[in-house]
Amino acid sequence: MDNSIASFPHHRDWSLEDIPYASVRADRVRTDRKLFYLLAAASFVEITSDLYTRNLIDYFQGDTEVEEWLKGVWQPQELRHGVALKRYVQSGWPEFNWEQCYRHFTEEFSQFCKLEKLGPTRALEMASRCFVETGTATLYTMIQRVTREPVLGLLTANIRADEISHYKHFYHYFLRYRDQEHTGSWEVLRVLWSRSAMIENEDAYYAFKHEFEACHPNVSFHDDEYEAFRRHYLNIAKHDYPLAMAVKMSLKPLALNRTLSHTTVPLVIAALKVFYL
Repeated sequence: MDNSIASFPHHRDWSLEDIPYASVRADRVRTDRKLFYLLAAASFVEITSDLYTRNLIDYFQGDTEVEEWLKGVWQPQELRHGVALKRYVQSGWPEFNWEQCYRHFTEEFSQFCKLEKLGPTRALEMASRCFVETGTATLYTMIQRVTREPVLGLLTANIRADEISHYKHFYHYFLRYRDQEHTGSWEVLRVLWSRSAMIENEDAYYAFKHEFEACHPNVSFHDDEYEAFRRHYLNIAKHDYPLAMAVKMSLKPLALNRTLSHTTVPLVIAALKVFYL
C-alpha cells in the first residue's frame, strides 16, 4: 500500500467531504478491471441499504432500541458507504454508466432480498448479521492492504471502521436475544453455515453479472466470468486476506470457552487455507 495514505486522516466520524476525490490517482486503478468490478459491486450492495433496512425493521418491529439504531445509524452509514464508493468508481472509471447498471441490478436483486429470507429467530438473525459484517469488514481490510491508490486506502479504512462498529452492535443485540430465546451454540452454528453457503449466490453475483453485461453489451454473460473474478480475488486473499480476524469474528457468537477457542480457531484457519485459499 502507498505510504502517502498517511497524508489523509481517517476516522470513524467521517463524511463524504473528507474523501479527496480530486486527488484520486486514476492511473493506479484504471487498468485493473477486476478492481472496478469489485468496487462497483460493493457500491451497488451498500447503496441498497434501504431495502435491507426495511426488511430488518419489519422483522424486529417492537424492539425500539434496534429499530432506532437501524434507522438512525446503520442505514445512513451503509448508504454513505454506497455513495462514497459510487463516487470513487465514477472518479476512476467515468465512462461507466453507474445509474443505468444499478437500475438493472436492483430490478433483479430486489426479487431475492425478501423478509422471509431472514433468520428463523431474532437471535439467529443477529448472528447472521454478525457474519455478514465480518465479511464486509475483512473485505475492506484486504482492499486497504493491497491498494496502491491512497484515496482508496483512506476510503476503505473509514468503511472498515464503520463495519466493525456495526458488528459490535449486532453482536450486542445477539447476546440479548440469545439469552431471551435460550439459543444454543448448535443452532448458531447451523445458521452461520447456512449463511456462508448463501453468500456465493447473492448480491455480489448479481452485481457482477450486470456490470459485465454493461461493459460487454455484445457478449453473453456466463458463470465462468464470475468464477474467474472469484478466483482472482481468492489468489489475492492467500496473502492479504485477514483470515484470523475473519475466523475469530465469525466464531464469536458460538461462545466458545478460552481453551476450545484456542484449539478451534487455528484448525478452522488451516482448513480454510486448504479448501479455499
